[in-house]
Amino acid sequence: MKYDLLIVGGGPAGLAAAIHARARDKSALVISNEPTASALCRAPAMANYPGLPGITGLELVKRLVEQARDMGAEFKRGRALSVMPLGSSVMVSVENDAAEGRAVLLAPGVTRAAPLNGEEELLGRGVSYCATCDGMFYRGKDVVCAGDAPNFSQEVEFLRSIGCRVTVKRLAGLEVLGEDRVSGVRDASGEETPCQGVFLLRASIAPARLAPGLELQDGYIKVDGHMATSLPGVYAAGDCTGQPLQLAKAVGQGQAAAHFAIEAMG
Repeated sequence: MKYDLLIVGGGPAGLAAAIHARARDKSALVISNEPTASALCRAPAMANYPGLPGITGLELVKRLVEQARDMGAEFKRGRALSVMPLGSSVMVSVENDAAEGRAVLLAPGVTRAAPLNGEEELLGRGVSYCATCDGMFYRGKDVVCAGDAPNFSQEVEFLRSIGCRVTVKRLAGLEVLGEDRVSGVRDASGEETPCQGVFLLRASIAPARLAPGLELQDGYIKVDGHMATSLPGVYAAGDCTGQPLQLAKAVGQGQAAAHFAIEAMG
């Protein structure tokens, strides 16, 4: 199925966009990890969100999810791995699946993790972000897994189940070694572990790695007055677009991005 709007991120910006899309009778698919696992949901009270003083972050997100779902928005659980504009549509790969839309809205929040040494140079040459997508290439081989994805343990067990010899490492201070292909990793203590594959299973992927060619400004996604990015058919909203990192801004930008994306569809 081809959706009108694909939304990467189930926080306030993404959910506001889904609600607006459905109000305009456009199909919307929200791609995210469990929305109630976000940092916002740990806030005991929201003091500065208009009209709902004292509401907890968890209750607010639950209400947004319920409203979007009741209006007909669809949800897909998983990590978005790549965004690729293709003429009149945009493809988003989601672990071992994919979704197609007329436009995509990036609303992943702030991803603060910097790439590991060697990660970008060896991406696709031994570095992978998805065990179920690429694990079969490493059957019977030594691999290293590191990350904080909600399904991290399941991904590790999947690799073991298909015959990979898995070593689990912490992300902090990890370096990926190799020239033309991955040859191993070095952890923060200096210990080196030889391997043929490295699976970096983060909860989310930084926008610049998610959508190659995406223009950034001061580390955030650069958008114009219509919330459009430098890539055709790709919009952005919320904390990923920069300061101020405020809930009300995220909701407003999500609504605006969906509005302009739909307008551009004609």
